[in-house]
Amino acid sequence: MGLVVAQRGVLAKQGATYSIKKSHGAVLRCPGSMARGSGGWISGGANRSTRSLAVGRPASSSSSASVAADEGNSLMTFDVDNARDDGMTEIVFQGPSQPGLLATLTSTFSSLGLDVRKADIKEKEGFMHDVFWVVKADGNRIEDGDLPAVKSGLASIVACANQGSLSKRVRPKLRVRGAPEGNRAELLHELMDTYSTDSVLSIEQSIINHVEYTLARSRYKFDDLEAYMATSYSVRDRLIESWNDTQTFFREKDPKRVYYMSMEFLMGRSLLNALYNLDIKDRYREALDELGYNLETLVEKERDAALGNGGLGRLAACFLDSMASLNLPAWGYGIRYQYGMFRQVLVDGFQHEQPDYWLNFGNPWELERSASVAYPISFYGHVSVHDEGGKQMFRWNPGETVTSVAYDTPIPGFKTKNTINLRLWAAKPDREFDLQAFNTGDYVQAILSKQRAETLSSVLYPDDRTYEGKELRLKQQHFFVSSTVQDVVRRYKERHDGWDEFPDKVSFQMNDTHPTLLVPELMRVLMDLEGLGWTKAWELVTKTCNFTNHTVLPEALEKWPIVMLEKLLPRHTQIIYDINWRFLQQIRTKFGDDWERISKLSIIEETDDGQKFVRMAYLAVVASKNINGVAAIHSDILKHDVFNAFYEIFPEKFQNKTNGVTPRRWLAFCNPPLRELITETLGSDNWISHLDDLTKLRDYADDPEFQKKWQEVKAMNKNAALELIEKVSGVSLPNKAALVDVQVKRIHEYKRQLLNILSVIHRYDTILKLKKEGKADDIVPRVVVVGGKAAPGYEMAKRIIKLVSAVAEKVNNDPAVGDLLKVAFVPDYNVSVAEVIIPGTELSQQISTAGTEASGTGNMKFAMNGALIIGTMDGANIEIAQEIGEENMFIFGARADAVADLRANRSTYQPDPRFNHVVNMIRTGVFGWEDYFGPLVDAITYSDYYLLANDFPDYLRAQDAVDQKYKDKAAWTRSSILSTAGSGFFSSDRTIREYAKDIWDVEPCPVEE
Repeated sequence: MGLVVAQRGVLAKQGATYSIKKSHGAVLRCPGSMARGSGGWISGGANRSTRSLAVGRPASSSSSASVAADEGNSLMTFDVDNARDDGMTEIVFQGPSQPGLLATLTSTFSSLGLDVRKADIKEKEGFMHDVFWVVKADGNRIEDGDLPAVKSGLASIVACANQGSLSKRVRPKLRVRGAPEGNRAELLHELMDTYSTDSVLSIEQSIINHVEYTLARSRYKFDDLEAYMATSYSVRDRLIESWNDTQTFFREKDPKRVYYMSMEFLMGRSLLNALYNLDIKDRYREALDELGYNLETLVEKERDAALGNGGLGRLAACFLDSMASLNLPAWGYGIRYQYGMFRQVLVDGFQHEQPDYWLNFGNPWELERSASVAYPISFYGHVSVHDEGGKQMFRWNPGETVTSVAYDTPIPGFKTKNTINLRLWAAKPDREFDLQAFNTGDYVQAILSKQRAETLSSVLYPDDRTYEGKELRLKQQHFFVSSTVQDVVRRYKERHDGWDEFPDKVSFQMNDTHPTLLVPELMRVLMDLEGLGWTKAWELVTKTCNFTNHTVLPEALEKWPIVMLEKLLPRHTQIIYDINWRFLQQIRTKFGDDWERISKLSIIEETDDGQKFVRMAYLAVVASKNINGVAAIHSDILKHDVFNAFYEIFPEKFQNKTNGVTPRRWLAFCNPPLRELITETLGSDNWISHLDDLTKLRDYADDPEFQKKWQEVKAMNKNAALELIEKVSGVSLPNKAALVDVQVKRIHEYKRQLLNILSVIHRYDTILKLKKEGKADDIVPRVVVVGGKAAPGYEMAKRIIKLVSAVAEKVNNDPAVGDLLKVAFVPDYNVSVAEVIIPGTELSQQISTAGTEASGTGNMKFAMNGALIIGTMDGANIEIAQEIGEENMFIFGARADAVADLRANRSTYQPDPRFNHVVNMIRTGVFGWEDYFGPLVDAITYSDYYLLANDFPDYLRAQDAVDQKYKDKAAWTRSSILSTAGSGFFSSDRTIREYAKDIWDVEPCPVEE
């Protein structure tokens, strides 16, 4: 009799035979290959003679029977024997090896209620001979009367094997140095020679297994958080398979690798991103539905990983996504912050910082490596000099040591088997507990070392207004860099005996100045620990280090006091001095004693009061093979202003790599309605990996039918965004027809949220006047949304937040304004919030003072989702304008080349009367808190470094142009379509391809089939 397969695979005994009951009643067969004949399971189209059957009729109930293969023995055969062993039934399979066969057989045995007591697994030159000794649940061998049912089940499996349809998801067979060989290696491969099945049933089983075994909860009752955790572990299982194969493949091929070092990785939520990248979202949704859970509800249970703050961290996350999707041999390195930067809470409009307890309930996406990847990290102490074989050697004798432990997070690529790694470092004490201190009654001292060590990886960007805060930041940077260097050197030495190949196998990318201690730390390791001389060590450093600068603001170009550096890192200070001396000697050789030039180029800065500082950006520039800016205008400023003295010496080092964002998370995944419309219009979803294809949408920009569909998608997203904004801000937003105007980014004076709120005050004042005159019918309603965090020590930024809140309170509660204007501040803005707000935004504010924003990536995300930009010609706005056309943006303000003169003449500049009026409204207490806002008002009245007064009139002109275009829905929709159509250049895939080719010199390394 045949096997009837049910969804839950429940075994039932019917008389003397076994069957697997299925609710759907489907007969188990290979797709299109098997038909049930009167005598048993036969190959489709074959005659029923015994010699031509791949699988013959079920044997009689005698004690021994077999199923024969054809004469060439090119097909799988099996034999069931009850005679060779008194207590067990022997089942033998032999023939060509088939991926997935072993897993399928063991699963089939289990479904038939059979227990495998022992097995002999052998494979040679592609042929296998596997023997299983099985018993029933009662411990006895299979009864002769039950053999036909068992054989029918096994026959169908063998038939599928002979059709080659057991599994299409075959894992590569990889060689691992030092791993077992021979039969044991074959067994280890066969046990997991296919990837996890992505059927709904297997997903359900995987989730329930994690509920039962990982969470130790009852599978009959578990809440949404537990369902989220179990689902995440289930998805992570699939990531680990490809992660292990990718890393093993990299070790086997030994390609040149990229090590991307960043103090921030603003990853966002992982569950949906992984499901989309693995292309299994719909199956997980169905599985969860059957289990009684909703995928969207579970997604909301995931906390955003608090590993970053703003654009720097989000860029790093986009880059990892692109590196994985492009199959590059790359790793990310960072710090596992226990509490992140902070959780932002507004109390009476004031920012309050609270710890972000994102790890309280565990992180199912990370893999702790405390047992296998941990390194000692040293601080303080002194340096001694020793003679070793006639060679002077330096030895750092540290005064404090902590342990760095690795936590790995798999990063999947899109439509690829490759899964790369983000390795984060957590600080632990070098000894967990001081038992001696505890036993002598000093309980506080017993735990101090533990607390002191763990502080290193507790918080992102500790407040550095105090000496202790500054020192903690410096300690963090060394902790991060030293951990990474030790890890990379260990990995290199596992495959290489000498150092000549190091530049051919390693490329470091420093994401801004924070990882610059990489330079002296790598020098220290190569010289003091590996015994290389200065010349060779410096050659390796300068061939492997690369530096991305992300700012032109002087305060963001890090400088560390020599006094602090000498105390904390004495050996590194010596190395930095030596680097500087050798570099300046080269300059003197080339330019003579030009002390003004030498002073400009010196890594060590000496102030008039005798203090000395290390200019970290200068150290990075001197040591790096390549230096790049992140937008065309930014790179020009680096060359001709910030690093001009260096550019004149080695111009070949400097490049531009305009930033990009991943089109997966920031369009395809966060905006499913638009994804579906674009895919339907273009005929495929190829654009997700080749974003330049979006240019084809230009052909539809004036199509009324397509415009209508576009408007419907935008309205759907807009309603979702307004609903979220209402929820998190507490502001009622009943007018769904209002223009949604958004500025969400880190709060900083140069980003000019203050300019935005000044225009809001002007709009508010104008509405009141028009209402009195009875001319308010033509006003375009607006919802102005501001969001972002202010650094804990940045008082001016905190005052800006309070001003936004004060204006919102006044405007939102003024009945004369009604729904014509609403203002909302979004607290604790993060990636998950952005994924809802960005698709629903209609106007994006990118209004930094020209020449201050390095690039910006928020502008790219908004444009990609069809928002129109009001902005200055700063950062990537310039290139966005080139791609989508200035006529589809609202450009205003001074250009970068005019800023210096405007600042010089600001004291004589007469501001527009409208500017003076709105500033005076703040000064006179219209919004309350006039004393608290005094420093803000003074800053823009007198020095006005960021030129708010100069740009204000043109900003209002641009805002009027926004209102006029918004009234013309066809014109607005056309520009919205063209914004998306022109955003292909701003894919991080394009950026990473340029890095790979021009900076890293690495090639894709896809895991082979």
